[in-house]
Amino acid sequence: MWIAAALVTTLSFGTNNTIFKWSTSRGLSKVHLQFFFYFVAFMLTLGYGFSAGELQFTLYALILGGLIGILNANGNIQMSRAFENGPASLTSPLIGANTILPILGAAIIFHERIDFIHWIGIVVILGSAMMIQYSPGSTRGSNYGRWMYQVLLAILSFGILGILMKTTSYLHISSLSTLISMYGVGSVYLGIISLRERENWQRSEINIGSLVGLVSVIGYSSYFYALQKGIASIIFPIVSLNCLVVILAGCWIFKEKLKRYQLVGIFSAIVGIIFTKM
Repeated sequence: MWIAAALVTTLSFGTNNTIFKWSTSRGLSKVHLQFFFYFVAFMLTLGYGFSAGELQFTLYALILGGLIGILNANGNIQMSRAFENGPASLTSPLIGANTILPILGAAIIFHERIDFIHWIGIVVILGSAMMIQYSPGSTRGSNYGRWMYQVLLAILSFGILGILMKTTSYLHISSLSTLISMYGVGSVYLGIISLRERENWQRSEINIGSLVGLVSVIGYSSYFYALQKGIASIIFPIVSLNCLVVILAGCWIFKEKLKRYQLVGIFSAIVGIIFTKM
C-alpha cells in the first residue's frame, strides 16, 4: 500500500512540474505560482484540520514543517535559475541526484536495513531517473560559476527536505500539522521573496497556483503516509521518477519525441521498481 502511495506522490509531483513547465512558457512567475499554491494548500489543510478536529501542533511540527516548506520553495527557485545560467543537459540529472542524500540518511541516521536486491532496484531507479532527464546537446547559458552554486543549493534543499520528512515520521509527528506548518511558513517565505523581486502579478497565476496547491496536498499527504508505513530508502527513488511523468506529458502536450535512451530509462525504471518489491 505504501508503494502505491509513493506512486501517487510521483504522479502528483510530475503533474505539478508539468504545469510549472507549461506556465513558464507562458511567461508566468514561478515565485508567484508557488506562493498561490502554498497559500491555497495552507487554507485547505488548515480548514480540514479544524473541521476534523485533528490539529495537534507541537514545536517540532512547526519547526520541521516550516523548514520543509522553505527548502521545497527554495529548491524549486534555485532549479529554475540554474536552467537559466548553465547547461540544461546536466541541470536536471544533477539535481535529481539529491535523492542520494535522504537514502543515505535513512540508512545511517534511521538505521534502515536494505536487502541487496532492493539496493539493486534503488540504483537502477536512480540511474533511470538521471537518464530520462538527460538532454545531450542542450548547452544554453554560460555562467557556470553561478550555475554550479544554484545546482548545489537545489541539491541540498531537496536532499535535506527528504531527511526532514523522514524525521517527522520517525518522531511520529502528525503529518497534518506538519503540512499546515509547511504550507503556512512557505507562504510567508514566498511572499517575502515576491516583494523583493517585484515581478508583475497576473490573474492567471491565481488559478494555476490554486490547481497546483490542490495537487500538492494530495502528493504530500501520500508522501507522508508512505514514509510512515514504508521503507524510506525505496520511497525516495520512486518519487524521483516524477520526471517520467513530465517527459510523457511533454510528448502528449508539447508534442516532444522520446529519445531512445529515454525509452531505455523508462524500461529500466520499471525493472528497478520490480526489484524493490521482491
